[in-house]
Amino acid sequence: MNLDAKIPAGPIEQKWDKHRFDMKLVNPANKRRYDVIVVGTGLAGASAAATMAELGYHVKCFTFHDSARRAHSIAAQGGINSAKNYQGDGDSIFRLFYDTVKGGDFRSREANVYRLAQVSLNIIDQAVAQGVPFAREYGGLLANRSFGGAQVSRTFYARGQTGQQLLLGAYQALKRQVALGMVELHTRHEMLDVVVVDGVARGIVTRDLVSGKVESWAGHAVVLATGGYSNVFFLSTNAKGCNVTATWRASKRGAGFANPCYTQIHPTCIPPAGDYQSKLTLMSESLRNDGRIWVPKEAGDSRRAAEIPEGERDYYLERFYPSFGNLSPRDISSRRAKEMVDTGHGVGHMKNGVFLDFKDAIARLGQDVIAERYGNLFEMYEKITGENPYQVPMRIYPAPHYTMGGLWVDYNLMSTVPGLFVLGEANFSDHGANRLGASALMQGLADGYFVAPMTVGNYLAGVPREPVNADHAAFRDAEQGVHEKTSRLLGVNGSKTVDEFHIELGRLMWEKCGMERSGAGLKEALAKIPEIRERFWREVRVPGSGDTLNQSLEKAGRVADFLEFAEVMCWDALTRDESCGAHYRVEHTTPDGEAKRDDENFAFSSVWEFKGVGEKPELHKEPLEFEYVKLSTRSYK
Repeated sequence: MNLDAKIPAGPIEQKWDKHRFDMKLVNPANKRRYDVIVVGTGLAGASAAATMAELGYHVKCFTFHDSARRAHSIAAQGGINSAKNYQGDGDSIFRLFYDTVKGGDFRSREANVYRLAQVSLNIIDQAVAQGVPFAREYGGLLANRSFGGAQVSRTFYARGQTGQQLLLGAYQALKRQVALGMVELHTRHEMLDVVVVDGVARGIVTRDLVSGKVESWAGHAVVLATGGYSNVFFLSTNAKGCNVTATWRASKRGAGFANPCYTQIHPTCIPPAGDYQSKLTLMSESLRNDGRIWVPKEAGDSRRAAEIPEGERDYYLERFYPSFGNLSPRDISSRRAKEMVDTGHGVGHMKNGVFLDFKDAIARLGQDVIAERYGNLFEMYEKITGENPYQVPMRIYPAPHYTMGGLWVDYNLMSTVPGLFVLGEANFSDHGANRLGASALMQGLADGYFVAPMTVGNYLAGVPREPVNADHAAFRDAEQGVHEKTSRLLGVNGSKTVDEFHIELGRLMWEKCGMERSGAGLKEALAKIPEIRERFWREVRVPGSGDTLNQSLEKAGRVADFLEFAEVMCWDALTRDESCGAHYRVEHTTPDGEAKRDDENFAFSSVWEFKGVGEKPELHKEPLEFEYVKLSTRSYK
């Protein structure tokens, strides 16, 4: 497996500009002779498809939603980072780069992260030009707020709907190209395989989720922008449709999967209310700007929040991390919340949360100001819990959220399969072992608007312009594989639902490969997962047929992939015998409970090569070098 990252030579601040100049270009008259397949219509996919079509390429775009607007990017709430330094508080491209590398606990590639910080400046201008209604100061200037892991205000936002507004901007750009005939948009189509011909990605196989028709689509390049895999835990903040299928099946075709064990646990989620829940609801990290997090000092205290006097409250993040306080990074904040609950300081009827209290902010600023900043989030919280957060503190607890792992890509965002590009959360490239808040939207739009259109064009400049079609035997073989898997799922005819197996797998992964991991626990999971998978293929019941709308069949295929992919996650977590960022091995902690890295042995990205279902994947390593942000112990105190 070739892990040449293709990082340009020269000073880091010049790498991207020089690389763009050195790229091969495609004559405008020739661009329309190339077909580019884009899978996914979230921020990364919609922006990439729209931009490449704007450049003149013919784009075929696929989403399993009934509208491109339903992509999970729409759920992002708090904001998008950019090093504009409008606040004049010391921000810069280098500081955003530094914060991102440090926040990822020194497990990301410097060159990619610096480019992300550079491009962040352009994203805001692009979004404003599209009409994205960012919050503004009284005089009309764009507003900024703070987010975890930074001591500057660099987060642009549209109340608690930033992802929705940014996606609508990308969506209208995409639909403009659909109207112009430059984009073929295929909704309700799920990608079920990547077609590789002579070692090069040349197309995909999809299933029409309404008619059940299986079809092949050929292109000169394939772009995956299909999001993350936190639903492997069953309960997560992700939409129920989010899955690993596209990236996992690409991995089975030869694309290396990098750092799959790096899964982020978001600290600001509404705690579960019982065993009946099918997903969890996120409360934006932006709330930590004005909310103070605390628990009762006395374990087992069952009094209501208003009955607990100030002196008997433990504002533990402010105590542990006085420099960052309630805006400490997500991994650290999540672990401290778990520690509070585990030691008996949890709040709520299930004692499974901590308080996020706005009493002081309301007294200081007034309820009207808090409502203007967070009103829709407060409304959402009250509808779900029946509690008014203007009057009582919110209850929050960590939950699976974003995944930093994904398909390995080089500096050009191309995977180990030539011609297969991977954008946004589906790749591994920018966040290391922990993502800073408000950086997901930044990466998705950077990849889609400004990086991939250039790097895919550079690739296409070396590809013959002859039309491509799906008459190669590799397409027929891939279609046959899809049909066989569908028939197998429908033919089991067992007695258990798909959800029963998904819940069992999710609980196992949360307990053994979740917020905390241990060598013994991971070995237990690796012994248990094959047993669950074997029972799934023997006992699952998938009603209906494959030649019509069948959401049970959709779900079954995705859970089947989780049952294979979960093993790779556990192998990665077991092999990485250190703690770093969100990967917290209990055997490797500092005396004060922080993650303890082992830079001598683990300063690399793990890239796993598929070797067969049930077989141990092969580990490849991309060494990480830190020339501009020197390796140091991460501290937010």
